[in-house]
Amino acid sequence: MYIYNVTVNVSDDVHTEWLKWMKETHIPDVMKTGCFIDSQLVKVLYVEDEGHTYSVQYKFLEMLDIEKYQKEYAPGLQAESKIKFENKYTAFRTLLQIID
Repeated sequence: MYIYNVTVNVSDDVHTEWLKWMKETHIPDVMKTGCFIDSQLVKVLYVEDEGHTYSVQYKFLEMLDIEKYQKEYAPGLQAESKIKFENKYTAFRTLLQIID
């Protein structure tokens, strides 16, 4: 099993709006793709950066799942984020393999 992890630092001035949008719109939209079996949103504590930092973790079973997501869905979903919160966040993505 694997985790597609998206770490996001969002500025104070849009933090509340961004968090609501993530919970009510973006994460549900990602899950509707059928590429993931579970998700969780966690706040990263003790970060020296300004703003608020979160990790959004999406679990998937096979590498084919993330390949499909990245090819068919990610560009559109990421574009929505960029349009809505342009210059108000930074994000980086990592793939993790669950060992135990």
